[in-house]
Amino acid sequence: MRDRPGGGAGLSMAGGGGGGERLPGMLRTVAALVLLAQLAGRGAHALYFHIGETEKRCFIEEIPDETMVIGNYRTQLWDKQSESFLPSTPGLGMHVEVKDPDGKVILSRQYGSEGRFTFTSHTPGEHQICLHSNSTRMALFAGGKLRVHLDIQVGEHTNNYPEIAAKDKLTELQLRARQLLDQVEQIQKEQNYQRYREERFRMTSESTNQRVLWWSIAQTIILILTGIWQMRHLKSFFEAKKLV
Repeated sequence: MRDRPGGGAGLSMAGGGGGGERLPGMLRTVAALVLLAQLAGRGAHALYFHIGETEKRCFIEEIPDETMVIGNYRTQLWDKQSESFLPSTPGLGMHVEVKDPDGKVILSRQYGSEGRFTFTSHTPGEHQICLHSNSTRMALFAGGKLRVHLDIQVGEHTNNYPEIAAKDKLTELQLRARQLLDQVEQIQKEQNYQRYREERFRMTSESTNQRVLWWSIAQTIILILTGIWQMRHLKSFFEAKKLV
């Protein structure tokens, strides 16, 4: 879990006569969870970028295992006459490809000028999300510029809670509890992912230290053998010159 603020301050409720009456332990725990879930705001971000006719743009997203990711995109084609981006680009398609940390393709599909792609991670780590247009099938885009609006949502941010509340007939309190449970579950996944990263880093450090140790031993052996060879060579040289 990256930079997750932890811990919750004890909350109190002012009572009559200036005294402070502490909230019950259950409410304090719920309040701390609410604060933690609100501060753990990683998982949804939007951006836009420009690509050329044959350009491919890729993004790296660190995702825990068994986490759903939803991406929404919208394209706008540059109009040379009006010198502005058109509100829509009918007929233009986008190809989306997603690779897991092992380089395995988990999604490769052709979409329209505006679309939505979804995938679930099965391996924790850096996932590569690439987009490029089918510009060869659209003469209007030849030599032009395309603006792509991309919104990526990870984990509990992919849930449509108003739809869930309407489907399951949840009250506002039940819906908030459902959101807290989903956020805590996502935080736990992030913590597991950080432990996984820490373990991999430790293994890499130990492997590097071991290689450095063996390299030092090999250097020492080479120096000793070189010294022995030089001494034998000098001795044979002096004996040949009858100096010894």
